[in-house]
Amino acid sequence: MLFLSQRFFIKDNQDELRLHAHKYDFEIDFFHEVSDFVAAVERDSADSLYLIDLDALYNMQSDMQAARKTLLLRELLQRLPANHRYVYLQTVRQGSRFLLQQRLVDNNCLAYAEKPIANDVLVDKLFNLFAQQKRGDLVRVVMLGAPPGWDEAALQAQRLDIVYHTDPQTLHLRVRDLQPDIVLVTDVEYERTEAVVRVLKRNIEADPVREITLLQRGPDAAQARRALDSGFDALLTMDDPDLLARQLLNRADKIRISRDLIGKDRATGLLNKIGLQQKTQSLICRAALEGKPLCLGVIDIDKFKTINDTWGHYFGDIVIKRLSLTLVPRMEEGDLLSRFGGEEFVVVFWDCTLEEGWRRLDGMRQAFGANAFEVKPGEVRHFSFSGGLAAYPAYRSENELFLRADAMLYEAKEGGRNQIRPLPERVAQTG
Repeated sequence: MLFLSQRFFIKDNQDELRLHAHKYDFEIDFFHEVSDFVAAVERDSADSLYLIDLDALYNMQSDMQAARKTLLLRELLQRLPANHRYVYLQTVRQGSRFLLQQRLVDNNCLAYAEKPIANDVLVDKLFNLFAQQKRGDLVRVVMLGAPPGWDEAALQAQRLDIVYHTDPQTLHLRVRDLQPDIVLVTDVEYERTEAVVRVLKRNIEADPVREITLLQRGPDAAQARRALDSGFDALLTMDDPDLLARQLLNRADKIRISRDLIGKDRATGLLNKIGLQQKTQSLICRAALEGKPLCLGVIDIDKFKTINDTWGHYFGDIVIKRLSLTLVPRMEEGDLLSRFGGEEFVVVFWDCTLEEGWRRLDGMRQAFGANAFEVKPGEVRHFSFSGGLAAYPAYRSENELFLRADAMLYEAKEGGRNQIRPLPERVAQTG
């Protein structure tokens, strides 16, 4: 994190902020001169958070007008590199000014917060922002009918995966296999088979969050009423493909937010049990269609109760978050990662054999074990986790995979902890 603030604020808070940040594996660089801060942001690889205390404006001398000691907000915003987004700290008085908030959000604002805010709370919130900055989850769309002529490459760049289907009488089978977030049906296809949405909605395993939208070529009130009565969730016109694409991207963002509320762990930003189960079932269907292997691993932090009892639940939460930070960079496209509950995590490796899954999970084990935790000043400890693995198609359902991996985890715990089971010499036999 790069932090621009007043000199006296840095002097009073630097040690405590760094202490809290270190627990999450954060580093903080402090700046009290705009020019130094801007230069550091320009050099940065864009993996950092950029935090600006707006009070600093009243205590900094503008390079543009050396005689004036107040740097105007307009000047600051003009000087900040435009290819980054910033977190702003402001007073309650500043926060009450709507035009100020408008100016901030219109100029690459990632988030803003009001002071006073405790140092540990600030670091916690910054951790959450860091977790949220990961690329948005893939949103899958199945469309029944001809493409409307939108820019598919641009939609894919925004993590929208569009699959086209041509037969209304087999649409329910495609939806069952792909488990999309959005289903689009053109008015032409709806007129061909009006029962198409009712068939989708009545499936006992239908996702209640899934949106089914009718695409109309022009206003048709009678058709719209029939469509809504039959189960469509929304209506969109497709006269302007660019406008339609923008509306679809907005819907995708709202779906991601809904997913986060329902299927994500608030402390780490990872999938929770509900989110993992839904996504794993979808991934198994995809693996069956494409003939790909999967590997599911269950992870449990060793002696976690002792960690909580010895250093407190707050420190236990730190260990959990540091484990999530260790695992996330080692996940690949198509993989799943979940905080399944408490100190237990689940990984699902896409297109991965049991043997390769063991190598990957054992590498994560070693990386976590290398983390140094300062349990009190001058005393550092290292912690470990144990893991169990199971592979698809040897175990074919989400439940079978989990039960097998959990049994292997139990074996790892009984075998001395800090290891992954099945052991390498048994992988070839069980894979």
